[in-house]
Amino acid sequence: MSATPRSTPFRSTLQQHTLGFCLLGAAHTIAQLEAGRSLPRSLAEVFSQMKAGAQASGAMQDIAYRTARQLGLVRELLRKMTAHKPEPALLRALLYCALTLLVKNTEEMRLPYEPFTLVNQCVNAAASTPFLANTRNLVNAILRRFLREQTSLILSATKNTEAMWNYPVWWVNDVRHAYPQDWQTILQAGNSPPPLVIRVNARKTTTENYLARLREAGMGGTHSEKMAITLASPVPVTQLPGWQEGLISVQDASAQLAAYLLDVSDGMSVLDACAAPGGKSCHILETANVNLLAIDSDADRLAYIHDNLQRLQLQATVRQGDATRKDWWDGRLFDRILADVPCTASGIVRRHPDIRWLRKKADLSRLATLSAQIMDNLWQMLRPGGKLLFVTCSIWPDESEKRAVSFATKNHAITLPSPGQILPAAKEAHDGLFYALFQKPDTV
Repeated sequence: MSATPRSTPFRSTLQQHTLGFCLLGAAHTIAQLEAGRSLPRSLAEVFSQMKAGAQASGAMQDIAYRTARQLGLVRELLRKMTAHKPEPALLRALLYCALTLLVKNTEEMRLPYEPFTLVNQCVNAAASTPFLANTRNLVNAILRRFLREQTSLILSATKNTEAMWNYPVWWVNDVRHAYPQDWQTILQAGNSPPPLVIRVNARKTTTENYLARLREAGMGGTHSEKMAITLASPVPVTQLPGWQEGLISVQDASAQLAAYLLDVSDGMSVLDACAAPGGKSCHILETANVNLLAIDSDADRLAYIHDNLQRLQLQATVRQGDATRKDWWDGRLFDRILADVPCTASGIVRRHPDIRWLRKKADLSRLATLSAQIMDNLWQMLRPGGKLLFVTCSIWPDESEKRAVSFATKNHAITLPSPGQILPAAKEAHDGLFYALFQKPDTV
């Protein structure tokens, strides 16, 4: 499916404060998603080119993420209401965004405007865009038809598997095969907005003191486990008390387990492979005074590690390095290695709903092979008696459990107790991660 070219001008006569302006920005983002680009990168481009202020940017992001979570349904609804696929791609994306909000307005979430107001704003958005101006009547007709026939249209559309679950059919089938008892819960969790979970910096404060800071700021939160707090309502992180001072970081509760499972202590030599953006590296450093090397193959993403270390006032060596190679390694063995390997990220789709539409089934075997190469390489860098923690943010057994068993067998690794597969749940602060902890024998 074609999408709006990156060179397409973002011209519009709409003002930033209008819903139509925000719908149009979200539509540009969704059009690029359908062309194979991630939401974060597309949104950054849209914000810049449309010169969107903070409020408009927030609304565009919200609409785009909602639409990504409902894309299977709104695609099928549009197919039901049109004899031919509307062109260009931006027009389809604009209709997807509007239909998403109209569907939500009829279900669990009432939006702060009337449905016909949304229709009018969407029509205005089309009219304000030079190459969509002649589609305003079509936009009006489609959306008003949906309002008239929404019950029957949704009932008919959800007979389609992709529309029912808002995932590609292969994804639905694979989850059902892997988790015959839990597959519906897993899919539903991925369609729910994620909670905002923070990690309290143990070097600077306690969870009790930080909860008090939240209450003073008029914010609510609950202590879930160790240093994790789940916010009652998501807010921009810069509005959280103590953010700039490094009192807290944003990190899902599942991801916070890594530092504890590594069992680090002062003076140890620790490697965090595939480290960007650096959340786990920083948590390790908050736990103990270790000599930590953080590597990542993506040079651009190293900046995120540096930024996190600076904000939290922590020290580590950061280096570009490919975890399948040794050209960055000085030959000294590590006491602990964190291998948070590349994967399909199928366990974090509620935070990144675009992943389900960007991944292909073939990616699973490709990434599983890559993770095996990384693990085998890193194992050679671990001292006898040292521990290696294998982490994926995947729910696919081929990337997680099967990979762990294969690695342990091949390398004669001692398998230590760990959580194994954590499944995502809509009402919990945990994403879907897998953990396996290995110890290297003193003698092989």
